[in-house]
Amino acid sequence: MASSVGSLEETKKKDWKSYTVKSLAFWVIVAIIAGIIFGTVDPKLAVQAKPGIDWFIQALKWLVGPIIFLTIISGIIGLESLKEVGSIGLKAFIYFEIVSTFALAIGVLFGNFFGPGHGMNFDVNSLDAKSVDKYTHSTQDVGSFWSILKNAIPSDPLTPFLNGNTLQVLVMALVLAILISAFGGKYKPAILKPLEVAQGFFFKILTILMWLSPVASFSAMAFLIGKFGLASLIGMASLLGVMLISVLAFIFGILGIILWFFKINVFKFMRFIAKEVLIVFATSSSESALAPLMKRLEAAGVSRGTTGLVIPTGYSFNLDCTNIYLSLSIIFLSQAFGIPLTLGEELSIILILMVTSKGAVGVTGSGFIVLAGTLSAMGGAIPVVTVAALLGVDKFMSEMRAVGNLCGNAVAAVVVGAWDKQIDMEKFRYALDHPESVEDAIPG
Repeated sequence: MASSVGSLEETKKKDWKSYTVKSLAFWVIVAIIAGIIFGTVDPKLAVQAKPGIDWFIQALKWLVGPIIFLTIISGIIGLESLKEVGSIGLKAFIYFEIVSTFALAIGVLFGNFFGPGHGMNFDVNSLDAKSVDKYTHSTQDVGSFWSILKNAIPSDPLTPFLNGNTLQVLVMALVLAILISAFGGKYKPAILKPLEVAQGFFFKILTILMWLSPVASFSAMAFLIGKFGLASLIGMASLLGVMLISVLAFIFGILGIILWFFKINVFKFMRFIAKEVLIVFATSSSESALAPLMKRLEAAGVSRGTTGLVIPTGYSFNLDCTNIYLSLSIIFLSQAFGIPLTLGEELSIILILMVTSKGAVGVTGSGFIVLAGTLSAMGGAIPVVTVAALLGVDKFMSEMRAVGNLCGNAVAAVVVGAWDKQIDMEKFRYALDHPESVEDAIPG
């Protein structure tokens, strides 16, 4: 009996070791550690590793566009009526506005409470204004309706797929899906079949590409440490620490409470999406896990229409932790440069960001553009040039933003799905308790 138990334990250990070595997450962790070490030991050579992450992200952009396009169209066509599309869209919009406002408030509150910029005594005159020219020159239309509309409508149908412009792909897919749903009639099943075949094809390519994510993770971390150094981390440790606390408070506080209302344990949920979280952290790109996240939630019982509509839309309009970054950064800059803000000015930050945070969707460097645009909208209370103080640390903060945005949009899809009765809750709760049960359906 004893030998039988011992044999069983030995088998379990071997299975765990085998799973660990074969696990993509395991090799991503190894790559992160190796990249940090390499960047510290030989910074000059480590900077040359940047093409590894650039090529990986570019390849992902080429794949993410078609996957989102096909998922949205097949998901909407699969719904019973356009009324369901409107219902999901309206609930998603309400959810996005409420939760993103909470995120903005967290940035302001935590910035004031912890005071990461106090005592830094930065001098505006010492900053290089040219270093932020490319961001400040793009702030004129930030937050305007026409700016959003301009970014949403592509100049040609191919460019959004090549550039990975999620918003433009989303708009094209929605228009086409609504037209097919409205006028397709009895031909909808015939249209749906080749779309699903094409979607499966792109997911298979994605599965192969995801096994290169450890290489991308190594390149990203090596470049990051080699380019900016651990010194920049130490110099701005207070801001990074408050950003980390704010993101964790948002995920386990705000999102945890929201999930609790639907009787979902936030810790189980985070374990469920842990692989996607790790890959996003390592690559500093939300795009690296967008398609796998959609597939994971769909495999766990969330309807394809909900995941296909809510998650891509969320990546354009529900970037919660980017909102935390924006509001926290403004409070930090006011403290670091000794520019006190009144309560009214701090409330105006939230109100302005509720608009401007939606205004540079799909624009490269949108975080800095929105930040600069918000400072401009505040009437110059804080000079726009002060954003240059964040250039060195922004890359480190982007990991936290990307992870938080991923978690926020994953929860959004689940909440909207549950709210609109577009989720099999029994299947979903089983998947949370047994995350391995959906692994075969996930790319990578």
